[in-house]
Amino acid sequence: MNKLLAPAADTFVLAVEQFLRWRYGVPGLAALALLVIGIKARNQTCSAIGAVALALMVSRPAL
Repeated sequence: MNKLLAPAADTFVLAVEQFLRWRYGVPGLAALALLVIGIKARNQTCSAIGAVALALMVSRPAL
């Protein structure tokens, strides 16, 4: 099951990365990198900063 799920997860991550690069540029990629690194390193502070940065960038047009 893990062998089937890994390519799908990789494809999803690449699609999100391309969308962030197109829509939000370098700050979006930096926030995504913080989020991913925090999750992989199990560092809650790093992942929280990345998640908050992404949330602020996504909600900025609504404010």
